[in-house]
Amino acid sequence: MGKFYQVSTLQALALGFSKSVITVEELIRHGDIGLGTFEDVDGEMIILDGNCYRAKNNGEVVAAENNRGVPFASVCRFQSHRHEKVGKTDTIEHLKEWLTLCIEEEFGLNSMYAVRIDGDFSKVDARSESGTKAHHVTLKDALSVTQKAFVFENIKGSLVCVYYPDYMDGINAAGWHLHFLSEDRKAGGHVFDISLNQGEAKFCKITSVEVRIPDTPAFDTYALKGASQDEIKSVEQGKNR
Repeated sequence: MGKFYQVSTLQALALGFSKSVITVEELIRHGDIGLGTFEDVDGEMIILDGNCYRAKNNGEVVAAENNRGVPFASVCRFQSHRHEKVGKTDTIEHLKEWLTLCIEEEFGLNSMYAVRIDGDFSKVDARSESGTKAHHVTLKDALSVTQKAFVFENIKGSLVCVYYPDYMDGINAAGWHLHFLSEDRKAGGHVFDISLNQGEAKFCKITSVEVRIPDTPAFDTYALKGASQDEIKSVEQGKNR
């Protein structure tokens, strides 16, 4: 059974704590697959095969520099215990339902999961964003200015899927959170919707989590319980084209 290493909390990020807690170099010592964002919310993070990538706000992906700061992320050492073929799937909701059914079959709804899906996609509807250096500006307000959405069509790549149970809502996003990285490692982002032709899913069950709490005085100026579930949900699912 695996362990998630998480940097800060989604509550803190949602309320505007987007300063560096650790570097990319330190983060990937703790895991070879995962997702998150970068200092000042400057792009979406995808970690795959031990490499960290940054999706810019036009959907272009670049390798993340080792010294780039990380305010929020969740990574693990991927040890697959289950493989499943994924058939044609027309929406992200249908994919999430299928993923949930898979973990329900092994009594995993109160555990955590990392899932990698390699596949052939007819469409990936995604987003990323550029950075903002303002303090105490909520993530929702920042994304309303900096976020851009884009669509990739007829593309091969991988979905990095992270699942946290509902009782951990606020520590991370309850349910499934998906980021995409193209096979050529040149395109990606936070996923809103997908249309999958076929793919293969590999599951890694997670039964413990280590949370790295920021140690700067600024972190203690945030009332973390003030991050509403509605606001977190809108950040995860809301589009601003």
